[in-house]
Amino acid sequence: MTDPRLAVIVLAAGEGTRMRSKRAKVLHELAGLPMIAHVLATAHHLEPAHVEVVVRHQREQVAAAVAEYAEAAVVVEQDEVPGTGRAVELAVEALPADFDGEVVVVSGDVPLLDAVTLGALVEQHRAAAASATILSAVLDDATGYGRIVRDEAGGVRAIVEHKDADDAVRAITEVNSGSYVFAASALRELLPRVGTANAQGEKYLTDVVALLREASAPVAAVPVVENWRVAGVNDRSQLAEQAARLNAMIVRGHQLNGVTIVDPTSTWIDLTVSIGEDTVVWPNSRLAGATTIERDAVIGPDTTLVDCEIGEGATVKRTDATLAVIRAFAEVGPFAYLRPGTELAGGGKIGTFVETKNAKIGRGSKVPHLSYIGDTEVGEGSNIGAGTITANYDGVNKHRTTVGSHVRTGSHNVFVAPVTIGDGAYSGAGTVIRKDVPAGSLAMNVAPQRNLAGWVAEHRPGTAAADAAAAAAGDAAGGDTAE
Repeated sequence: MTDPRLAVIVLAAGEGTRMRSKRAKVLHELAGLPMIAHVLATAHHLEPAHVEVVVRHQREQVAAAVAEYAEAAVVVEQDEVPGTGRAVELAVEALPADFDGEVVVVSGDVPLLDAVTLGALVEQHRAAAASATILSAVLDDATGYGRIVRDEAGGVRAIVEHKDADDAVRAITEVNSGSYVFAASALRELLPRVGTANAQGEKYLTDVVALLREASAPVAAVPVVENWRVAGVNDRSQLAEQAARLNAMIVRGHQLNGVTIVDPTSTWIDLTVSIGEDTVVWPNSRLAGATTIERDAVIGPDTTLVDCEIGEGATVKRTDATLAVIRAFAEVGPFAYLRPGTELAGGGKIGTFVETKNAKIGRGSKVPHLSYIGDTEVGEGSNIGAGTITANYDGVNKHRTTVGSHVRTGSHNVFVAPVTIGDGAYSGAGTVIRKDVPAGSLAMNVAPQRNLAGWVAEHRPGTAAADAAAAAAGDAAGGDTAE
């Protein structure tokens, strides 16, 4: 149920220069989703009446991500005045004029802050009837963070940014996490009074705390239980740390749901992946995107699945697959490459060093070895010989190959599309098929083999091959004499 007295503001205007990237910081991904998507999901679970996202750097790209992951969120563009205080001021102005509830402020680069932690912060804020409540953290090394300065009674007197702090304040280990709950009325009244007279020349949101204390308004700070939940991502190293932590939680969740993951440290699973009970995932596997895996499947080792559907009891090992469908009890790999549009029916097989693209392979049919099958449909119970190629591109257009049911094709065939091989047909080894093959027919290219006697001795005299041939001829002659 929507809480009509709750709004969430997500700060996503920063450039994130330490990421050293042409992409906005909040668009960098972990577990298959951009950071901003994780933060928006947390906001959604709080069930607020309003969600607003403040953007500036790469505003179009960030706004597009917001629209994708939170359709109802309102995008607010920050102007030339720098600082979190200005960002929140603009967002509050965009709220309905009659909104008089609580405003949660979070950062778009803190992807692991969860709704349970924020929900508890809102409850404590309301219970204390505070004007502001800060989510804080106690760190062994607080360098670079704004310090929480408390009064004799334990209340918050001020938040002092590291660059503006003296040695005594820098000795404090309780820091501002950058997440808050404010009374909307306090923000409306005080943000216009915040200036930029500080080391950064920015309009600090934290200055609202000092103004509240000057007015004797109650301000609280609640330390987070697990500091990693409020860790921000400012560079690629921190992104990797948070991604690894999130992945460990995802893996553990699947394990608790009945999935065997042999080596959690080398297995990466996106949040959007679903895995059925009694599936086994072997090491060095990546399961990404909208991949779904039914129960009793075997995945890996050394396998990447992106946006794939894997059926019950299927086996997929040492395979790279994208937008592929593998039905129940089918087998794929090792060393298979499945490109988009591949569909392998139940009991079928795509084997070693096989590449497929836009190919439908019927129930029980097999492409066992060393083949390229593209723009092709194969019926049921057929076997495609080793080294087969579907020549589907004429330099301008792609064409389709159709192979019927219960077909047996020889090794090293080339199907020059468009071409159809009828049900129950056979083909000989080395055949190039340029014409349709009727059902039940044998297709082969008839060319008699010619052996040119003495060719090596004449054209390669003095080589090891010539010497070996001469020795063999001598042995044969000696054998004839003995008889």
